[in-house]
Amino acid sequence: MIKAGIIGSTGYAGQELVRLLTQHKDAEVVWYGSRSYIDQKYYDVFHNMFQIVDDKCLDDNMDELAEKVDVIFTATPQGLCSSLVSEEVLSKVKIIDLSADFRIKDVNRYEEWYGIKHQSPEFIDEAVYGLCEINRKDVAKARLIANPGCYPTCSTLSIYPMAKEGLIDMNSVIIDAKSGTSGAGRGAKVNNLYCEVNENIKAYGVATHRHTPEIEDQLSYASGEKVLLNFTPHLVPMNRGILVTAYATLKKDVSYEEVKAIYDSYYKDEYFVRVLDKDVCPETRWVEGSNYVDVNFKIDQRTNRIIMMGAMDNLVKGAAGQAVQNMNIMFGLKETEGLELVPMFP
Repeated sequence: MIKAGIIGSTGYAGQELVRLLTQHKDAEVVWYGSRSYIDQKYYDVFHNMFQIVDDKCLDDNMDELAEKVDVIFTATPQGLCSSLVSEEVLSKVKIIDLSADFRIKDVNRYEEWYGIKHQSPEFIDEAVYGLCEINRKDVAKARLIANPGCYPTCSTLSIYPMAKEGLIDMNSVIIDAKSGTSGAGRGAKVNNLYCEVNENIKAYGVATHRHTPEIEDQLSYASGEKVLLNFTPHLVPMNRGILVTAYATLKKDVSYEEVKAIYDSYYKDEYFVRVLDKDVCPETRWVEGSNYVDVNFKIDQRTNRIIMMGAMDNLVKGAAGQAVQNMNIMFGLKETEGLELVPMFP
């Protein structure tokens, strides 16, 4: 049985980790970390866990935690994991970091986009970017995982086959994305209040969103060329879900059948990526509460562009579900264990 500790268990992603690991047959949570609720019962924070989780919330002492568990999940704001990780800790335990601390390989770029100093740059090169469908072999050997961001996961998986095959002009890529309010975290913010969000949709982080360099890096690795793109996220009045619509200019004429064959070839063995039927556009409610990503595309012959689409749950495949998927691979378990969740509908 894998013993797991969660630092940041009372955030939305941390709560999802608890939900998923509680029903995992090969793992158990033995440390519910939370600075805000130390010594309070976990079910007093999330009452859906009444008579399911009886433990109290503990602090974020990673050195002590490393002595008690096999894997640590850090579902925390940027900067915390990098301030706690050390060679001594990594010699004892595997870490799956749900923050952005180890996703960007250029430390200067990280500090520029996130506005904080990186506390442990010596581990950046070692950290494996945990997008399982692309880096599975490296994930299996890793002791430190950089769990991908929600927008980058959906964006990359929607575009990856076209970028990898060199069929699109990478300098023409534009990504329009929408997310539910849980993507902004559980902290109290005026902009996320019900009256601010309800019956409203708005763009935010225009030309400055911190997931931009992460997406650019992943598509650069895929295409073999430096990628600069426009990424614009939007906040929509729903609890969870991400919808990505990406646009790019085609380098040559291709048919629907040719592109469909490419997507199928990349994802035919991927349990959690579903390539939809022709003319079916992904919808967030089809993946809600699950670890699935639904992708599809449409060729616009009139403009010589391709529209690539993806939908997923930002808290599951975009955070906790992907982290559990990474854990399964790292410990040699069935990759889908604990994640074979049928999407909620409606």
